[in-house]
Amino acid sequence: MFSSKVLGLVGLLASVASATLQIIPGGTWTASNTGKHMQAHGGGMIKVDDTYYFVGEDKSDGSSFQNVNCYSSTNLVEWKYEGAILTRQGSGDLGPNRVLERPKVVYNKSTKQYVLWMHIDSSNYGDAKVGVATSSTVCGKYSYNGSFRPLGFESRDMGLFVDDDGKGYLLTEDRQNGLRINLLSDDYLTVKSNVYKWAEKYEAPAVIKKNGVYFMFASTLSGWDPNDNIYSTASKLSGPWTSWKKFADSGSKTYSSQTTFVLPIGDGFMYMGDRWIKDNLMRSTYVWLPLTISGTTASMKDAINWVPNVAAGTMNAGPSEGSYEGESATLAGGAKSVSCSACSNKNAAGYVGGSDAGSVYFADVQSSATTRTTIRIKHLNGDKSQRFADVSVNGGASQRISFLPNGGTDPASSSLHADLKSGTNTVKISMSGSWGPDIDRLLVPSS
Repeated sequence: MFSSKVLGLVGLLASVASATLQIIPGGTWTASNTGKHMQAHGGGMIKVDDTYYFVGEDKSDGSSFQNVNCYSSTNLVEWKYEGAILTRQGSGDLGPNRVLERPKVVYNKSTKQYVLWMHIDSSNYGDAKVGVATSSTVCGKYSYNGSFRPLGFESRDMGLFVDDDGKGYLLTEDRQNGLRINLLSDDYLTVKSNVYKWAEKYEAPAVIKKNGVYFMFASTLSGWDPNDNIYSTASKLSGPWTSWKKFADSGSKTYSSQTTFVLPIGDGFMYMGDRWIKDNLMRSTYVWLPLTISGTTASMKDAINWVPNVAAGTMNAGPSEGSYEGESATLAGGAKSVSCSACSNKNAAGYVGGSDAGSVYFADVQSSATTRTTIRIKHLNGDKSQRFADVSVNGGASQRISFLPNGGTDPASSSLHADLKSGTNTVKISMSGSWGPDIDRLLVPSS
């Protein structure tokens, strides 16, 4: 039998190990069981017991509705695809050439049902409705209940909020009249009344509550292009609400993102935004960052990488990293050094994969600790679709990693989550049968 001290040490070590995994804002985020970039755009998150569920839009094939997808994670970094909870139908609201955006799930304790709300629209955005669906399980198949205009008003970008007393609220963008907070029925299936309306016509709403203060986050109207998102505060949802203020660096356009959700972590919060790529929505990425709430003030700074520790309820700065150049690794098969003006050393390892099965082997990757951590792979992909590579660490089983198009000359980041040992490690990147990305370099936590 383990003593309480030993169990406590085991728990601490598990917490430390999980706390070395990193979130890379704006990078390619591969689901562990699909090998593909996660498709959950415009999404929200719900925690059930010790598991987080990320629900959002599938943009694999453009803007028209395809699926509402659900992913699960216990640490907010490593995500597993659970399945599509709503899928395209032959006709109707969920039919071809329809629009379904901003899906959000909440749990109704009285009915024991998970309730999914979403923006339902025509391809020209003329319907401007909300849709509602229900399921007995968070990632199960949802039964669609239909769509309507809440209280008769247009609704496009929307969000949900459940208060401490269990009352639910629809946050809805009414472009003709302004941003609204609407009270939901006790079962969360219909709208009862309007609680507050701003004259400003803002979208992408998200509400949190901290020490009795409500924060409404929103975006100004600029289509798919980002802007400096804003927030307002109040002591009651019915107002009065303060004037709108920016919470990220002015002119940063919220670090090229748009608010979709704000997630509580411990006593803090994580901002969740979409970095939309309007001409190729499949390659849109996620910008998740620690959000600081102090009194009635919200603020946020950009980060290349950072560490969430859900067990401890903390969010910490990312570790220092060692850099390993792709062109300096051992290149085999058809892989060879290629010129890259924007790469760190003006070169990269190219021709990975292909008919000659080109590979890149890093033989001297150093770590000061035995831990599971996140390696950033800086890469180039000039295609319109994602490329893939199989990555093996220390000779272990390969994992399939996705690499989105980098969309220009600057290398992009893709995340590899792997077990490193203290001392020297090896990393092999290869692909068979198709082309992988060009590898600029690896960035490996050095402590």
